[in-house]
Amino acid sequence: MILLSSIINQFEDRFLVKYKKTVLPGHRKALQAMKQCRKEHGPHMLVQCTNHDCGKQTYIPHSCGHRNCPHCQNHENGQWIENQLRKRLPAPYYLITFTLPSQLRDLAWKHQKVIYSLMCAAVQEVLKSFTRKDKKLRGDAGFTTVLHTHSRRLDFHPHIHVVMPAASINTKTGLWRVKSSGYLFNHKALAKVFRAKLLQAIVDSGLRVPADCPKQWVVDCKEVGNGDTAILYLGKYLYKGVIQEKDILNCENGQVTFKYLDSKTNHYQTRTVPGEHFLYLLMLHVLPKGFRKTRCYGFLHPCSKKLITFLQMVLRVKPSQMIKKVKERAKIVCPLCRATMEIIQTRIPKPPRLKLCRL
Repeated sequence: MILLSSIINQFEDRFLVKYKKTVLPGHRKALQAMKQCRKEHGPHMLVQCTNHDCGKQTYIPHSCGHRNCPHCQNHENGQWIENQLRKRLPAPYYLITFTLPSQLRDLAWKHQKVIYSLMCAAVQEVLKSFTRKDKKLRGDAGFTTVLHTHSRRLDFHPHIHVVMPAASINTKTGLWRVKSSGYLFNHKALAKVFRAKLLQAIVDSGLRVPADCPKQWVVDCKEVGNGDTAILYLGKYLYKGVIQEKDILNCENGQVTFKYLDSKTNHYQTRTVPGEHFLYLLMLHVLPKGFRKTRCYGFLHPCSKKLITFLQMVLRVKPSQMIKKVKERAKIVCPLCRATMEIIQTRIPKPPRLKLCRL
């Protein structure tokens, strides 16, 4: 397996020179964090054995905790999946995908925080409006959105996935309605309204819409059963970066080869790019600082825990069989007595050398 840190060490300087006009401070921080993650030359933490008879102290490399690092936040990823599965309600679920046209991607890259925020707001308004006006629902919607900025080939491809139950609740009367048919909303109508709302929001924010902006946009809406598989699918891409190290096949002669699952053929394909361009593909998907990748709305909002619990109790919801208890963080074990070690000090830039005493 080829480590991402080794690729960063080899091609970082060439990347910073070639793409100096597009490199942002967040990109430099991401590269620095992933390069030092769990490495001897990176930050360390001081740990001590909890066994009083032992009391051994040692320094161990610190994880970077960056959300684009393939090693970190596995625990947080499991927590998010479990929290979403625990909020599942008895209704058919749909996976809706709102895609930004290729003609607007350059604008999105230059104004990431603005365009991403406008996309999330437009999706929220569209789905809430359609749910209220639907003849069978006529109530308030609940859904979870996840922003993705990459295709499977790692190209820049902003789109928003939505996991949404075909149900609504009237907050005034408490009436719960479920749409039982295999149809939620017309995807062409969703695309038309989404286009109108987003373009208007872009103009209102002072940005200029490209002249070649297409009139027809793409929105996909398909049923996904009880929602478990869709939540697990989206959970895989929330943390741990856009590529796993096991998918990096080769790094030779200044070229990096990685594999990806082609959505059309459902078979793995390979792609070979220069090392500095590979880092550029990774940095395309480093989100602006503080931007939330996933959001919940309506009766699935984190502030609606009491409402969700009440609905699950009234509707007699059975716990999802796919919920697994999130494992506790891996414990640090003493190399001498095998007891648990506790952290005394974190983020030590460089651990001091331990002096050896001759007996």
